[in-house]
Amino acid sequence: MSALKQLGPGFVGVAQIPNDTTDQRIVQLHDAGVRALRFNIARGGAAALADLETLARRVYDLVGWHAELYIDARTIDDDLIYRIARLPAASIDHLGMHEDGLNTLLRLVEKGVKVKATGFGRVDLDPARTMRAILDVDPTALMVGTDLPSTRARRPFQNEDFDLIAETVRPEELPAVFWDNAADFYLRQR
Repeated sequence: MSALKQLGPGFVGVAQIPNDTTDQRIVQLHDAGVRALRFNIARGGAAALADLETLARRVYDLVGWHAELYIDARTIDDDLIYRIARLPAASIDHLGMHEDGLNTLLRLVEKGVKVKATGFGRVDLDPARTMRAILDVDPTALMVGTDLPSTRARRPFQNEDFDLIAETVRPEELPAVFWDNAADFYLRQR
């Protein structure tokens, strides 16, 4: 909340909160600029996967946040695809993390799930090929980010990651991928 206050209204936050977080606290976070609820499935987090639907729907109904999943797409089975696709709004971090999960990721994109082009130092896939595949399914699905501070990544974010994205997307897709898709997703008001 302190960082968002210092950064100002052009920035939004993503919070990991436990299932028993009060409505009052969620509203406080929203008022401070938080706009998404993160489920850190890859490393463990405050909320468990078992709480995904209940917590994600509760927070969406209360303040309109989407659910953001840090998850290896290889671990998403048909049941979880169904559960994620039923959420009011959801995104997957780091391009789904692994080449072997691309088909699963694309199935989610077909169902309206968004994907963040972040964490290139965390992934075991070809970012350019994966981004192109996502855009070919849904041009509104891909959102650019930095993954800063990248403290656990094999390679932290580099400005060249943006160059790779710019070289991969078509010129007419640049505004959507670099701004419009994320702005629509994070800043839309219910």
